Amino acid sequence: MQLHDLKPNEGAKKSKRRVGRGTGSGMGKSAGRGTKGQSARTSGGVRLYHQGGNLPFYRKLPFLRGEGFTPINRVRYAEVNLDALTGYKKGDEVNPENLKENGLLKGKGLPVKIMGRGDIKVALKIKAHKVTEGARQKIEEAGGTIELIELG
Repeated sequence: MQLHDLKPNEGAKKSKRRVGRGTGSGMGKSAGRGTKGQSARTSGGVRLYHQGGNLPFYRKLPFLRGEGFTPINRVRYAEVNLDALTGYKKGDEVNPENLKENGLLKGKGLPVKIMGRGDIKVALKIKAHKVTEGARQKIEEAGGTIELIELG
């Protein structure tokens, strides 16, 4: 085999469609550019990032900082307050699975965060992805334990 014997695989090369070559070609008359208008003209069309009179996205960015701007890598949590855990008995284990069974989780497959609203009277073994400081104090004062679950 020599260099002049090399050929592309069958079907690898496709000839480009010849546009604007008569009605019989299927791409005659307006040659796939529609009828009139800016994009039908030679070297017509709009520049990159054109948004039809709206303020372009890259000019909007400075105004999107701070309030109203949602970070794309934010972790959302299914929040459960301590007052929702009153149905559990002393020594029970509270984990995402049995919280879901008892109807205390609203989000689908979200990590669980224990919040500090309300009081807890019994010692519970809590397994969650995150616990607030206030909730941690109340759980430990009641004699309970906390085990953090890794995110992922």
